[in-house]
Parts: sequence; C-alpha cells; structure tokens
Amino acid sequence: MEIGRLLTAMITPFHENGDVNYEMASKLAKAIVDSGSDGLVIGGTTGEAPTISDDEKLKLFSVIKESIGSDHALIAGTTNNNTKESIKLSKLAESKNVDGLLLTVPSYNKPTQEGLYQHFKAISEEVSIPCILYNVPSRTSLNMDDETTVKLSELKNIIGIKEASNDLDQITRIINNTSADFKVWSGNDNETLYIMAAGGYGIVSVAGHIVSTQINQMIGYLLEGNIELAGKEHRRLLELFNIIFVVTNPIPIRYYVKKSGFDIGSPRLPMTEADSKTKSILDESIKKYSVDLKFN
Repeated sequence: MEIGRLLTAMITPFHENGDVNYEMASKLAKAIVDSGSDGLVIGGTTGEAPTISDDEKLKLFSVIKESIGSDHALIAGTTNNNTKESIKLSKLAESKNVDGLLLTVPSYNKPTQEGLYQHFKAISEEVSIPCILYNVPSRTSLNMDDETTVKLSELKNIIGIKEASNDLDQITRIINNTSADFKVWSGNDNETLYIMAAGGYGIVSVAGHIVSTQINQMIGYLLEGNIELAGKEHRRLLELFNIIFVVTNPIPIRYYVKKSGFDIGSPRLPMTEADSKTKSILDESIKKYSVDLKFN
C-alpha cells in the first residue's frame, strides 16, 4: 500500500469508566478518513500511548483497520524506551495487518546517536512492513540528528520519518541527503507548507481530525506548484494549527472532536479535560473555520 501524504494522528476515545471505547474509535476513524485523511496513526502521542496498554493498542489496531479498510493506511505506534518490548509489540502489530509502524525516539533513557541507530535497526529487522521514524525532541528531550536519520534511511524497511524537531535546516538536510523514495512527513501542522516546499512528502497531522479536506487543498496547491494559493491556505489555517497546541496536545483537539458530536469521554490521567479558560479560547478560534469532520 502507498502510504499517503495526509495522516491524522488519532485520539483515543474512552468510556465514562475509563475503558477504551472501541466502537467510538471505529466510528471516529471512519469519519476522519471520509473527511479527507489518507490514513491514520494509532497509538501515538495524540492517542495517549503512554497510558494505553499493549493489549488495548492491539485491539485498537484491529478494529480501526477493519473500519477504514484497505484503501487507507493504518500506522501503528509500537515503541517505547525498551528495545526488546518494542520489538515484541511491533511483531504483534504486524500480525494485526497494520500497514506500517511508527517508531519513536526513546524518551527518558537518552541513548547516544549510535544507540538510536541500533535501537531502530533492531526493530526494523524483526518486521517486514514499512517503518516510519518519529523525531520529537519536545516530548523525548532527545534529538535524533540528520546524520543518524540518513544512515537509518538506508535500511530496508525504514521508508520515512515524521520530523517534529522544529529545526527546518535539519529537516532540509534529511530531504537533501536521503534517496528520492525516502518520505519526510512534517510532525507539526504549522510547518507542513515549509517542509513540503523543501521537498518533504506530507504531514502527520493533529488538525486533520477536523480540517482534513482543507489541509488536502493546501497540499494540492503545493503539488500543482501554486505557491501563492498554498501560502494563502496556510495563512488562513495557521491560527487553528497553533491554537490546538494552546495547552498540551491532545487536550484541545479532544475538545473540538467532542464538539463535533463524538462522545469520546475524558482523557486518562494525567491528561485532563480543557478547563473553562481554554474552552473559551478554543470556542472563539473555531468560529473562523468550517469543520470537515461529520458525525453520522
């Protein structure tokens, strides 16, 4: 399967008692791809991966893949800071017919660049499906530098990276020094225009929950070479791209999804619901936009 340019990193719905709401996850997943996303990342930061058990993740992979079908990619987040356990979950995810894996830079134990290389190499060699690296120093406190990414890009199953370092020079070097078929997805909605203009492939989006059609329009303008219209769409969407990070992700986007009619419950602690001040900010901002996500 060709993994598309617009992937939405999906939230995880919960019941009132805190259990994962698999039925709502299935409905939300279908609604997001119907609104324009090419595929979904399940079990990532936005999905509250640190508070989701491996068994819950595996069931989410299964029910969501069944919901979105073979026309849309499901990328499964399967890694933590334990290489052995990451390999185990990655192999189990592959058995659930996911279309690829998201391999995140480990947090807390802060390996060297060689340690990162060996960690990702070990995981990728144990599976036969595409692997997408994920560099997000704001979460992990560790940056994977471009030399390490370029070295990893030479491995068979590593087909791309979600780059959220905020370092556009580093990202440009990755694009410049990897093969043409190595894909670079922006890890930040507000950097999609810049990274794609430099030769990047797409976006792993949070805003894609509610404005997939509009993001796709911006991407379309870029691919057509119409920088003027792409820039206009970027500027129009920029406030939304930023406001969904006014407090810690996924708190704002969960609020917007709930306002769109999806009963997704409350996040698991230590995440909390948006407070009244945050809700007021979010309510004021969303008035400027149409919402592509529809509850059926």
